[in-house]
Amino acid sequence: MLARLWLWTVRRKQGLIGTAAVLFLLFAWARWWPLAPLFHDPGSTVLLDAKGDLLGAAVAADGQWRFPASGRVPERFAACIIQFEDRHFRDHFGIRLQSLARAWRQNRKAGMVVSGGSTITMQVARLARGNRSRTYGEKFIEALLALRLELRHGKDEILALFADHAPFGGNVVGLDAAAWRYYGRPADRLSWSESATLAVLPNAPSAIYPGKGHEALRAKRDRLLDRLLRVHAIDSTEWSLAKEEPLPEQALDLPRRAPHLLATLAMQGHEGQLLHTTLNGHLQDRATAAAERYALRLNANEVHNAAAIILDVPSGDVLAYVGNLESAGASHAGQVDLIRARRSTGSVLKPFLYADMLQSGELLPNMLLADVPTRYNDFAPRNYDEQYAGAVPASEALSRSLNVPMVRALRTHGIERTLLMLRGMGLHSIDRSADDYGLSLIVGGAESTLWELAGAYASMGRVLGNYGRMGLRYRTGDVRPPHLLRDTSGATVPEPLQGRPVLSAPAIYFTLKALREVVRPEDEQGWNNFAGQQQIAWKTGTSYGHRDAWAIGLTSRYCVAVWTGNASGEGRPGLTGTLAAAPLLFDLFGLLPPSPSPEPPYDAMVRIPVCLASGFRAGVDCPEQDTVWTAPEGMRTPVCPYHVRVLLDPSGTHRTSGGQGISTAWFTLPPAMEHYYALRHPNYRPLPPWLPGMGSADAPMEILYPEAGATLLIPVQLDGTKGNMVVEVAHRDPRATLFWDLDGTFMGTTTGDHRMALSPVQGPHRLTLTDREGHVIHRNFTIVSGAAKTATAHAP
Repeated sequence: MLARLWLWTVRRKQGLIGTAAVLFLLFAWARWWPLAPLFHDPGSTVLLDAKGDLLGAAVAADGQWRFPASGRVPERFAACIIQFEDRHFRDHFGIRLQSLARAWRQNRKAGMVVSGGSTITMQVARLARGNRSRTYGEKFIEALLALRLELRHGKDEILALFADHAPFGGNVVGLDAAAWRYYGRPADRLSWSESATLAVLPNAPSAIYPGKGHEALRAKRDRLLDRLLRVHAIDSTEWSLAKEEPLPEQALDLPRRAPHLLATLAMQGHEGQLLHTTLNGHLQDRATAAAERYALRLNANEVHNAAAIILDVPSGDVLAYVGNLESAGASHAGQVDLIRARRSTGSVLKPFLYADMLQSGELLPNMLLADVPTRYNDFAPRNYDEQYAGAVPASEALSRSLNVPMVRALRTHGIERTLLMLRGMGLHSIDRSADDYGLSLIVGGAESTLWELAGAYASMGRVLGNYGRMGLRYRTGDVRPPHLLRDTSGATVPEPLQGRPVLSAPAIYFTLKALREVVRPEDEQGWNNFAGQQQIAWKTGTSYGHRDAWAIGLTSRYCVAVWTGNASGEGRPGLTGTLAAAPLLFDLFGLLPPSPSPEPPYDAMVRIPVCLASGFRAGVDCPEQDTVWTAPEGMRTPVCPYHVRVLLDPSGTHRTSGGQGISTAWFTLPPAMEHYYALRHPNYRPLPPWLPGMGSADAPMEILYPEAGATLLIPVQLDGTKGNMVVEVAHRDPRATLFWDLDGTFMGTTTGDHRMALSPVQGPHRLTLTDREGHVIHRNFTIVSGAAKTATAHAP
C-alpha cells in the first residue's frame, strides 16, 4: 500500500514538473523567441503635406487600398471597435475562455459556425495568417499566437495592428484607407457615427460596406451606438445626432493634389511608404489651379505642358510641386513629371557665369562688354533681336540676356572652369565635357532639370541671406538641392550638404540686383508704381527652336521656377521665356506673401573708384568717376582702357602730335565696338581726324572674323560644292573704302558694309586689308577640311 502511494506521489511530481517545463518552454517561446514580422502585404504609397493632410495615394501592388501602418488608433474608433468586437479587450491575455466556450455551444447547437469567440488579439493573429479557414486546429494556433502577441505588445499596439490590417469592404484594408475612401478625411477627424460605421465593417467585410447591404449596415451601426450610450461613452445628444447622420453611399476617389510627385517618389524607391512632405497643401492647390488656368493660354499656341515648383529659400523646403498639367492628358504626356525631365537650359545659366566672373576679378557690374558680330570657328552667337549695341554694361547684358557678350565672357572665363562652378551649384545633369558643350553651354547647349535649377537659384538666395544673418561666416549646406521629405517626427530629412558655397555673397548680391532690372511681361507693366510690390530677381530662357521656355524668380524668402513647352519636344513660334513662362511665374508669386529686399553684404565688400563712362576701375584719364561698393576681387580688374590722352589743335577739331596742342582725355572705343555703339548713343564723339600731314600708328579698322590664328572649317554645301567663309571688318569711318588681298591676290573692294565671302583652299592663309589713308591690317588663319556645326541664336 505504501509502495503504491509512494509511486503515485512520484508520478504526480513528475507530471507537475513536466507540465511546468512545458509551460515554461511555451512562455519562453512566446516571450523571447524572435518574432517574425506579422504582415507582409504590400502597402499603398501615401503622400501627406506638411500638416499631415492627404495629397494623394496609389493603390498597393496587389490592388488593395492599404495605407502603411500608422501605429495609432483615434479614441472614438477605439471605443467603437472594443464595444463591438471585444468588450473585455483590456482585461484578458489574448484569449477569453468564456467567449470560446460560448461560441462552441452556439456552433454546436446551430450545426455550423455562427460565432468565433475570437478576441481582437486572436483576430490580429488570424489576419497575420491570411484569414485561413476557421477550424479548431487553426483556432488553437491563433490562440497561441494571441498569447504571444499579448506578451510582446501593449494593448494599444495590438489595437493598432487590428485597425491597420482589418478589411473594411471591397478592396479597402485598414482604418486610414477606409476613412479616406468612405468619408474623404483622416480617421482622427471622424464623428461618432462615422467611427461606429467603420467599426462594424471588419465583422463581415464582404457582405456589408458602403454601397452594399445598406440597411444591414445601418442596423449594425445603430446597435453599436445604442451600446455606446449604455456604457456612457456618448451622451444622449451625441447618440441622437449620430443616428441621424447618413451612411456613405459609395467609396470616394482619393485626392490627386500632387500626382506627379507621388509617381516620382514611388519610382525613386519609396513605393508602399507613408511619405510626409514639406508641401503646403493650400499653396499646392492654388499653384495647381493657377497652372491649369494658364493652360488655356498655352493651348491657344498648341503648347500643352507646363511645370512649376515653389521653394522656401532659407530652408530649401519644397512648398508646391506642379509636375505637369493634368489637362494635357495621355495624348500629350500629361502623366510625365517634367520637373525632373532634362531640357535645354536656354539662357538661365547666364547669372551663374556673371557671378563667377564678378568674384574672380574679371568683371565689375557696369563694365562695358563688347556686343559686336562674333564668330568662333563654326559657332556664331546672335542676340535674339539680331541687333548689336557695340558696347553694353555687364549688368545690362545679363538683364537683357544678350547672347553675344555672354558667349564672349564664357570664352574669357573658360568652359571647364564654368562647368566646375555649375556642378558645384548642384547642376549635376550638366555632365558632359567642356569640348562637347563648347561655347553654346551658356546659350542653351546644356540640359538640366527644373528641380536642379530651382535648387541652384534658391541656393544663391540662401547664401546671401545666411551671410546677412551670420556675418563673415558661411554655413555648411548653403548650397543644396531642394528637399521635400520629412521623417515621422516632422524633422526634415537631410539631403547631402556641400561645404563653402562656390559663389560669394557679394557676387550673388550684384547678380540678383541686375536680375531685378529685367523688364517684366506686359501683364506686369507698371508693377513698381504700386506699394508693397515684391522686388523679384528673375531670369528667362528659351531653347533653340522654341522648344523650352523657362522663367525662374527669386526673393529673399521664395524661389519660383516655371517651365512650359511640349513634352514631345515640338517647338512653337512665340514659345519664349518672356511670353510663355514669365506670366505664370508672376501669377505664382502673387500667391505668396511679400518678402523683404536682401541687405547688401557690406562686410564682405569694398569701395573702389570706377569710371562712369566705361564701368572699369577709374584711371588717371577718366574725367568722371564714382566710388562704388563691389566685391573685393574687383580690385583686380583692369583700369579703364577706353579713356586716352590726346592732343588737339587750338580749335579742338583735329588731333596733332609733337607735343604741341591741348591735352585732353577722350573716351574712344575700338573700331568694331564704336561702329555699333555710335548708332545707339548720339552723344558719342569719335576721335577727331589728324591735322593734314600728321599720321598715326593707330589702325582705324578691326577684323571681326576670323580671329587671329583661327583654324576654320568650311562645310560642303548640299549640292556638293564648297561653301564660303564670310570675313567681317569694322572701320571707324562709315564711308571708308577697303581693298582686300588674300595671299597676295587682290579680291576686291568694299565700302560702308565691309563683308566679303571667300573660299580659300585648305592650308594657311594671310588676309591683308588697306584703306585709302594707307592704314593696313593683317590676319593669319588656317583652313582645314571637315564638317561644321550649325550656329544658333537663343531667345532670352
